[in-house]
Amino acid sequence: MSGVGKATVTPDIAVINVGVTAQGATIKLAQKELNIKMDAIAKAVKQLNIDTKDVKTANYSINPRYDYQSTTQRIVGYDANSSLTIKVRNMDKANNVVDAATANGANQVGGISFDVDDRTKIENQARELAVADAKKKAETAAKIAGFSLGRIVNYEEGANGNPRPELMYAKAMTPYGAGDAAVVSPIEPGSNEITIQVSLSYELR
Repeated sequence: MSGVGKATVTPDIAVINVGVTAQGATIKLAQKELNIKMDAIAKAVKQLNIDTKDVKTANYSINPRYDYQSTTQRIVGYDANSSLTIKVRNMDKANNVVDAATANGANQVGGISFDVDDRTKIENQARELAVADAKKKAETAAKIAGFSLGRIVNYEEGANGNPRPELMYAKAMTPYGAGDAAVVSPIEPGSNEITIQVSLSYELR
């Protein structure tokens, strides 16, 4: 007999991805411009009391930029890219982190996802409800069919639901200096539902 349990959770951790694309005539110049901006972003974020271990480099790359209009392909410069993954454990600071990053040179903000610090606790709540649901159905079915339930001989489980709903940044991003860095970034985590589905097999008597 199968049963379903659902538990609603409000995320308490935000995971934010911010990045910079910088250009330069040489690799060194592109790298220098990128490093200056990334250092400024990291410092600004840490000033919001974000722990150093929660600020990680997600990627770092430098690629040539080509002139495709000429008959011979030639390099005209370099694009340098890097991004940070920032875990914000105080949801009230999520807006501030995005604003601090864009004000200090971030010209890319990826998806913002949400998580819960104690996922196991929420899953166990849903699991208890699922088992209770399966047991109630089994007892009812056995009574109608004229059987009595023996011991549980098998337990199977599946999970559905993830407290990490992804949403895109709420306003269009423009490069630093374009005049919109002071706009407050609205970020709302909302809520999500974790669903656990179980299947119980009984001996019948």
